[in-house]
Amino acid sequence: MAEDQIRYDILAQEALRGVMRKVLAEVARTGLPGNHHFFITFMTGAPGVRISSRLRERYPEQMTIVIQFQYWDLKVTDTGFEVGLSFSDVPEKLEIPFSAVRGFYDPSVNFELEFEVKAETEAPAPEEAPAEPVAMVKPAERKSESKKKSAAAEKEAQDEPAPTKGADVVSLDAFRKK
Repeated sequence: MAEDQIRYDILAQEALRGVMRKVLAEVARTGLPGNHHFFITFMTGAPGVRISSRLRERYPEQMTIVIQFQYWDLKVTDTGFEVGLSFSDVPEKLEIPFSAVRGFYDPSVNFELEFEVKAETEAPAPEEAPAEPVAMVKPAERKSESKKKSAAAEKEAQDEPAPTKGADVVSLDAFRKK
């Protein structure tokens, strides 16, 4: 087979990241339409990722955030996005380059994008890695409706064992309705 000197694989990844960038930019401008919401998985060790040391300690390899009801200051640039989220009632600002995003999933329409990401520090994967816990974002407008769900989700996330060293692989299939 001939050598791909054009690098179609890289061009395709960049084009698909452009889809994600365009969707997030529209949401930043007008809000989430209908039932759309996003699960975004990113590598916390990738170049340009800016998260608190508390979150980096809890999620040393990768992290999944959900943008659904409660988020603020979503800003999108050509190279990445930043968003304010709350984790166990602690507000955090995350800055995530698109190059760090490993997965983008909108379960309302079963739309999924997967990307290859190289982390700054790549460790060998353990034989059996547990699924990375999801950092759920709870509704701001519907706080009273979701307080019970919020507390249960936060308790569940807090009760999870600390992640092990090595890459944790999260299958977005786990978040799909069956």
